[in-house]
Amino acid sequence: MDPQLRALFNRNYTDALAARMQALMDERLATQRFAFRLAETPVFLTPALRDRCVRTAREILEQISTPEVIGACQAAIPERYRTPRPDPLPHFLAIDLALVRGASGEIEPRLIELQGFSSLYGMTFVQSCVWSEILAEMPGMPPAFTALFSGLDGDSYLDLLRRTVVADAAPEEVILLDLDPETQKTVPDFRAAARFLGVRSVCVSELRREGRRLFAPVPGGRMVPVRRILHRVVFDELERRKVAMCFDYRDDLDVVWAAHPIWYWVWSKYTLPFLRHPAAPRTWRLSEVERPPEDLDRYILKPIFSFAGRGVIVDLDRAALDAIPAAERADYLLQEKVEYAPALVAPDGAGVKAEIRMMFLRAEGAYDMTLAINLARLSRGKMHGVDHNVGLKWVGSSVALWPAETDGPAVGDRELRRP
Repeated sequence: MDPQLRALFNRNYTDALAARMQALMDERLATQRFAFRLAETPVFLTPALRDRCVRTAREILEQISTPEVIGACQAAIPERYRTPRPDPLPHFLAIDLALVRGASGEIEPRLIELQGFSSLYGMTFVQSCVWSEILAEMPGMPPAFTALFSGLDGDSYLDLLRRTVVADAAPEEVILLDLDPETQKTVPDFRAAARFLGVRSVCVSELRREGRRLFAPVPGGRMVPVRRILHRVVFDELERRKVAMCFDYRDDLDVVWAAHPIWYWVWSKYTLPFLRHPAAPRTWRLSEVERPPEDLDRYILKPIFSFAGRGVIVDLDRAALDAIPAAERADYLLQEKVEYAPALVAPDGAGVKAEIRMMFLRAEGAYDMTLAINLARLSRGKMHGVDHNVGLKWVGSSVALWPAETDGPAVGDRELRRP
């Protein structure tokens, strides 16, 4: 963490500042109130820690991109979700890095999870711009901050996001697909997709099908052919709710998926046991553990396909392990526990734990993935995620920032201030 910027922020922090941040987020994303908590502070990374996070994320991407790992992880895809014509790589990748205290005493990144699935690419961009704007008014702060990597600025980031999601299609032919989008906690990000990309949110139940083509409604009730789908459907929610759909994921449809649905399974927790990296905790599929370790308190148990921490057992003992039926053990991971460092110091002196999500994009037609932006999650509970920090302050969704190499306005300022 950057101690100088942290001290400046804490010295100037007021509850009114946090309220202004929340109000600006609501205003720019046309929300009444977020369904999840926005943290009262950004994370300030030193150049050294930022660069170490970058290096770690890129090295992990290199490992999981090998044909051997991708081929082995095909086994994760259930037969009913083997969608035809996958891409060589997904359009999105998120790599979650916990900030821990290493053997040297320095803060360093440690892998928690990864997913080949879209994250909060629009909302996080807005959040970084709002914080940059607020920070610029603090005495002693640099004039602008950024959360962007790979030499991107606000305009080039949005262009990369556009080339990833919309590509050569008309925005009317591109939809963000989810289950009842207006009820999802991530609706602020859906608002950002509409604002920056012109992409509307559509529920799977609203789609209609003619042969290999899908059609989605536009305002006024007209049905328009769908060329591209920004896929935000979480499959465990789809399984639980059993929503009726006009297509089967195994159908060969005349659409381009971003990201293609198979990557939800291929690059996921399922991938973790294949990693051999100093920042990756030791991980095994539970079905392959013949003799559990004696020190189970040093491990956690995770369902492989579950979001938002659902089903994770942090305080693990032999009874909890034995309670998993033999037939279900292949669906769980036994993972070495990662001890987050309470390294972000709040104004009251208390330590807060942080996790940085490193977010990649692959523009349509490109092979290489570009590390583009990050989001951060702050926690004081046993786990990250909004459901595990209820009633606590200085926790929730945030973004990691560092001074931008510019003397101009906050990144993305022109886009955000357009009517």
